[in-house]
Amino acid sequence: MGLSAVTVLGVDRPGVIAAVTGSLAECGANIQDSTMTLLGGHVAMMLLVSGEQEPDELMKRLMAPDLVVTVSAIEARCSFGRRGRGHSAGRASGLGYVLTVYGPDRPGIISAVSAVLAADGGNITGMSTRLTGRLYVLIADVELPKEVDVAALMRRLAAVGSGLESEITFRPVEPDLL
Repeated sequence: MGLSAVTVLGVDRPGVIAAVTGSLAECGANIQDSTMTLLGGHVAMMLLVSGEQEPDELMKRLMAPDLVVTVSAIEARCSFGRRGRGHSAGRASGLGYVLTVYGPDRPGIISAVSAVLAADGGNITGMSTRLTGRLYVLIADVELPKEVDVAALMRRLAAVGSGLESEITFRPVEPDLL
């Protein structure tokens, strides 16, 4: 059974998700992991699907005039952990945190914050951003190696936030109850 990465981008309208997932189900493809969101009036979907269909066949089934679709065969390389998010194989499970940024919109916010996290081996496992008027909001799920000095990391994040005129918070994830 093969694994394929599917991306879909199109103008948001009722039924887009139903049409895409229905086409996948009709050809026996099983959605193993997915994320779907609205970006500026467009639906954006990323899915990992397994099944007997080759990527070219999946692409033919998903094509529609109002959608941009890509399908690529990939190698299964992750296990699925808490809340359905994939974690890289071979990495020890780290400590989960939620990072939030609130402040004025400007270029480089994600770059500055993610660079600080990456310097300590932090991995952003999920992220959402929104621009509301002039207020920019970023919320990210972050996994840190267990040996990271979290207090020192928080001081570096606060310094970046100050430079961006933004408030940055960083707190441990609440344990899942499932």
